[in-house]
Amino acid sequence: MMGLVRGADAWEEQEDAGPSPCIAELGGPKGVAYRPGAPDIEAERHNKKWKERNVTSQVSVKEIKQFLSDILEPRKLVKVINKRENRLEKMKSHHKLRMKGFQYKDLSKRHKNYLKEQAKKMFTDEGDQLFKMGMKILQQSKSQKQKAEAYILLAKAADMGHLKAMEKVADALLFGNSGMQNVPAAIQLYKSLAKEGSYKAQNALGFLSSYGIGMEYNQAKALIYYTFGSAGGSIMSQMILGYRYFSGINVLQDCEVALRYYKKVADYIADNLEKGGGIPVEKVRLAERPENLSSNSEILDWEIYQYYRFLAERGDVQIQVSLGQLHLMGRKGLAQDYYKALYYFLKAAKAGSANAMAFIGKMYLDGNDAAPQNNATAFKYFSMAARKGNAIGLHGLGLLYFYGKGVPVNYTEALKYFRKAAEKGWPNAQFQLGFMYYSGFGLWKDYKLAFKYFYLASQSGQPLAIYYLAEMYATGTGVLRSCRAAVELYKGVCELGHWAEKFLTAYFAYKDGDIDASLVQYALLAEMGYEVAQSNSAFILESKKAKVIEKAKVYPMALLLWNRAAIQGNAFARVKIGDYYYYGYGTKKDYQAAATHYSIAVDKHQSAQAMFNLAYMHEHGLGIAKDIHMARRLYDMAAQTSPDAHLPALFALLKMETLHLLQDVLFLNQFTTSWKWTESDHTLSLYWDVLAIVLIVAVLIVLLRNHVG
Repeated sequence: MMGLVRGADAWEEQEDAGPSPCIAELGGPKGVAYRPGAPDIEAERHNKKWKERNVTSQVSVKEIKQFLSDILEPRKLVKVINKRENRLEKMKSHHKLRMKGFQYKDLSKRHKNYLKEQAKKMFTDEGDQLFKMGMKILQQSKSQKQKAEAYILLAKAADMGHLKAMEKVADALLFGNSGMQNVPAAIQLYKSLAKEGSYKAQNALGFLSSYGIGMEYNQAKALIYYTFGSAGGSIMSQMILGYRYFSGINVLQDCEVALRYYKKVADYIADNLEKGGGIPVEKVRLAERPENLSSNSEILDWEIYQYYRFLAERGDVQIQVSLGQLHLMGRKGLAQDYYKALYYFLKAAKAGSANAMAFIGKMYLDGNDAAPQNNATAFKYFSMAARKGNAIGLHGLGLLYFYGKGVPVNYTEALKYFRKAAEKGWPNAQFQLGFMYYSGFGLWKDYKLAFKYFYLASQSGQPLAIYYLAEMYATGTGVLRSCRAAVELYKGVCELGHWAEKFLTAYFAYKDGDIDASLVQYALLAEMGYEVAQSNSAFILESKKAKVIEKAKVYPMALLLWNRAAIQGNAFARVKIGDYYYYGYGTKKDYQAAATHYSIAVDKHQSAQAMFNLAYMHEHGLGIAKDIHMARRLYDMAAQTSPDAHLPALFALLKMETLHLLQDVLFLNQFTTSWKWTESDHTLSLYWDVLAIVLIVAVLIVLLRNHVG
């Protein structure tokens, strides 16, 4: 049966022994005989035959899944690993080579090396070809069936020892791509890759160790894996270490060390942003909408999208521009589609939309399949939009003059257009102004003005403005140096990395009921410091639907994640920590600790739920002093803070006041010799309104019961 994992010894074996016998099982070359003096003839003949094969032949989804299940079965993987590790010793004991029934015992050392190199080259080339074909299909795939076919090719390339293919297959097995999650098999592959020095494998093993997913829960070992991964060049490991040192997670808190790690990642992201990458990804909070995941503002529901399309075809210009933007950037869960974007922009531009004209100019300036790069066309549309006073069009003209695209470089003209666009509040123009003052293009450097414009742009989330603000705080340029401010800003830039796309795949996996795949993806993002991912991972864990983490570890791990999210300012997470201490989930019951966390949520976040919970604890004296007046005040605050808390707070107050009244009536004079009716009347007069409400509620309940009966 087929094998995917290749240990360090197996790689040496491959170099010595030529093609693996497992290739035939994967549908690749089935063994090539060599003749002295003409070693390339059979190889060429085989390559021709291989190219003629339809490697993407149509097969049923069931057959594909069965095929993947067979080749990724963990026990068979181990057998293949052991088989390969023993082959080197076996080959050393044989000093003869059989070719078409002839036995050659005395081949020269040079000729044997030549044959080995030819076999190795053929083997490597075929693996590389399969990998490229698999990746091409995967990138262009629009259905699960196509993705599954792509992974079959990648699996074949992985079995031939292609490192990148092995990494891709291991990731698919870990994260459940195309429904093929198999954590034990993924771990086998990662361990094999780690021996070969794969930094991606080091990062993955660190992540798995930090959660105890398929491996022993070991934070010290996780830290070692991350350190090796970072040293090897893993951007994700560097980001994880930056977060750990900044937050003091299993290491001594050190802002300067965190700054160094985050800066490495931020430099990489900023470079991509300058090339037009790094589109923000929607982050759905599962805890806020567990009942109806379709009704959220982050992901556009399919029915709503169809309705928008209908409106756009009916001539709604605003909807046309909006759909064009969504398709241009690939937002709200829609795939990036330049043709659809251009289609809607052209319809809106024809109706006179300045925004649409400006976006068409941007498409031609950047260049894509639907609108090939054309500076003249970009200038035309930017000018049309600018004449209407459009900020995006003005900014576009500024870019053309700044970079000299289709026009001579003219910093004075660029500055003029950037200023006009910035005055209209366009954040990209504000950033460009800040950059000109920061770098001194066409004017004297002025760090104070640079800081001003970077700050203005950052308030709208302009990522490069945030990056340069971080640079200024990190170096003390134009501002007082602040390590903490720099790290927080760098962290915001780092979270725009391509890995953030897992927010969408994790969300859709959760929506489709693939809880384990969703959890693993959210957990990785949580490890990288994403607050939304931390709360989502904790939410999934406490639902007890995930199977990749042992039941005994569910609540402690959820508590850990809620705590990390709370430290980053999540009010809901802070209340959750209070709940865990109150009920003893994942920790011992501790009313005092629960009250402390509820108090933090009230003071910092004005959480209505925390107010209600704290009021209840004051009412009953749980962990804090019993204080009816404070309880009454907190119930009132909860009702005023949130409409959802109004009714629960009302009933809680009614209950509390009724019980308090009864205690006064029944026990006020328990140590006196006689009942003073005058005092009783006075007490009742004070609470006549509460008694009236209680009586009314009781009557209503009786009437409702009779009506139902």
